[in-house]
Amino acid sequence: MSLKKVPLRMCMACREKKSKKEMLRIVKNGDGVHLDFSGKAEGRGAYLCDREECLKKLIRYKLVNKTFSCDAGEEVYRAIEEEFRGHKQD
Repeated sequence: MSLKKVPLRMCMACREKKSKKEMLRIVKNGDGVHLDFSGKAEGRGAYLCDREECLKKLIRYKLVNKTFSCDAGEEVYRAIEEEFRGHKQD
């Protein structure tokens, strides 16, 4: 009997590899850039640790712009931060 392989993803802020279930997915699609809590939204995805330090680094270094090669404005970062904090409270 073989063991099931656990999908690993790399955090775009700290570059640590963790299981997909431990990460938050940020997706860029026709609607813009936002957090994808289902993990199944269509579009280009990148992952972020569920840690405060990684969120701060994402905002400080504008990592969404670099990762998706787009010009994500301040409103995108604010929205990601609000969604992140709302998700942490649940």
